[in-house]
Amino acid sequence: MGIVRFGKAAALVARPRLPLLGLCVLAAVMNILLHATVRNFLGFPVFLDTVFTATVAFAFGLVPGLFVAVLCWVIECVFYGRFHFFVICSVAEVLLICALKPAAPVIPYFAARESVIATYAGFAAGLMILYIVCAMAVSVLGGAIDYTTQMFMGTRLNYFSPEDTFRPALVVAGLPLVVEDILARVPVNLVGRLIVVFGGYFASRWLLWVKEALR
Repeated sequence: MGIVRFGKAAALVARPRLPLLGLCVLAAVMNILLHATVRNFLGFPVFLDTVFTATVAFAFGLVPGLFVAVLCWVIECVFYGRFHFFVICSVAEVLLICALKPAAPVIPYFAARESVIATYAGFAAGLMILYIVCAMAVSVLGGAIDYTTQMFMGTRLNYFSPEDTFRPALVVAGLPLVVEDILARVPVNLVGRLIVVFGGYFASRWLLWVKEALR
């Protein structure tokens, strides 16, 4: 009898985790497909391999977000043969999202229009701060990783990367290599993190709405 009860309790605990695990795996696959489509087929010089990582982090928190980030890296290493350390950028992005994300606006039914405008303006400002911080952090980390792997590990990318679009102008300026690596990523990440942060947030709201509707 005790074994039966234990089995039922374990099933109840495990049941809600399975859909979340499936969503995390799906998010990782969608990240890779979206990034490949944007870079290889559309030819846009932008990193969009963390849109669904951000979606999961906004919707479900730190641990699921980190799981998606690391899973994407593992899939790329296994199937594309590209071992790299840029997963650190994805992990940092998840940490920043969980630390700085603004609370979803809660508007009372009889709230005045001025109060509604102020609430949404503050929320938008919070998302904008998160976006700028993510763009700068990922640029610095990505540039530092690129510089370190080239200078101290002898590893160079053997394929075109979005920041290479802006690198020639910086080479002419004669900047130090580490500064060049960082600055080349800034315009790429200003565009990419805008889509990641705002797109990820609104996708997370839709995801949570669907989850509630299916209960």
